[in-house]
Amino acid sequence: MNAGQVKERQALQVSGLSYRLPGGMVLAQDISFELSPGERLAIVGPNGAGKTTLLRMLAGLLRPTAGRFAVNGLDGHHMTDEMRARLVAFLPQQLAADKRLTVSDFVRLGCLPHARQWSRDRQIAHVAHCIGTCRLEGLKDRALEKLSGGELQRANLARTLAQKPMLLLLDEPTNHLDPRSSIELLSTVASLEMTCIAVLHDLSFVPHWATHVLVMRAGSMVSFGPPAEALTSQCVEEVFCTPAFYLPHPSSRTPMLVIDRSESGPARSPFAFT
Repeated sequence: MNAGQVKERQALQVSGLSYRLPGGMVLAQDISFELSPGERLAIVGPNGAGKTTLLRMLAGLLRPTAGRFAVNGLDGHHMTDEMRARLVAFLPQQLAADKRLTVSDFVRLGCLPHARQWSRDRQIAHVAHCIGTCRLEGLKDRALEKLSGGELQRANLARTLAQKPMLLLLDEPTNHLDPRSSIELLSTVASLEMTCIAVLHDLSFVPHWATHVLVMRAGSMVSFGPPAEALTSQCVEEVFCTPAFYLPHPSSRTPMLVIDRSESGPARSPFAFT
């Protein structure tokens, strides 16, 4: 670095992060990576790989048994709950909420970490902005119990954005969503230019949505980097035991990750379509 240059502060620094159950079982082991502001990380791996465990450590819901992490330079071990709520927002797979709440009232709950600093008018304006970002303007007065699955997930995202976080954590945000709803939700997140980590099961989304991918297996890192480098066809086959290929899109010619569902490992499945 030349004299006079200032090194950009990383949005997230993770060093040697590990989590071991009291009985000794290791759920995550020696995870290390960095993300710059605005980068999007997809965490992928088989069931039981440690993906959600890693996300819950970063969200402050699990205390690491080893290692450290920092958000915008602030050590995760030294954050108060109030600091963490202003820096990190976490959308779990299942979010408990009173389904009688309207979308507006539900989203406004995300402003609670800022309630002492923000006026009522600022909170109202911010809630309206988050509702607009998630395309919920026509549903703002509707009860959560009256929403479809895709609409409810957009409301969950809007509430999370209302925290105005520096780091957004999403645990399987497209779970139970149809393809169109999944694409719309991930496109909304990408448009925010916010540092984001999402656990994704559909690998086909990764090359187009993520700037980086972390591949995990049995609690450990397999690879980390841009999708084209870290999520190769060979990596997918080794980690998921499923053949995969990058094929050019028929129109744009950009690479698409395609899972070969006609086979399962080296041997042909007896139930494969012909």
